Amino acid sequence: MPYINLDALDLKILAALQEDGRLTNNELADRVGLSPSPCLRRVRRLERDGFIRAYRAVLNRDSVGLGLTVFVEIKVEKHSRDNAKALQDALSSLPEVVACHMVSGTADFMVEIAVPNLKAYERLLTETLLTLPMIGDIRSNFVLTRVKSEAPLPLGHLKRGPRSGEVVPAADCD
Repeated sequence: MPYINLDALDLKILAALQEDGRLTNNELADRVGLSPSPCLRRVRRLERDGFIRAYRAVLNRDSVGLGLTVFVEIKVEKHSRDNAKALQDALSSLPEVVACHMVSGTADFMVEIAVPNLKAYERLLTETLLTLPMIGDIRSNFVLTRVKSEAPLPLGHLKRGPRSGEVVPAADCD
């Protein structure tokens, strides 16, 4: 893996923004020990270089009426690039699908779905998912209690590298 062009201050900025994306630049600068101008330059660089993809509000699912979360395991009927792409496109277009991953194991895709209730999931399943011709099998796993969700990404695997304090994945360091 190539060097990741981050230093300790960049990591502090990323951690602080993951914790609270609404920090003002002055608050962020105070938190990471920089003056506002250099802090803003670093944030802009992190955005430009793709380390920070977006800022958004994380909504309480229950408060907005999406009280049921379902993890759906989907097997593709005939394994082909076209079927996988068609299924990815179909799942990506559904607003109820809040996350979708191609996985290895007994399923081909693991899909996280947020809906108001069981009736809404039944409707999505019967009227949409089961009508997709490339689906061979569907298994639904209903969330009983959300223990941890939407947590910040762990950055502890990065450490100082051999070149001028750059941060690199730990596996790349001697």
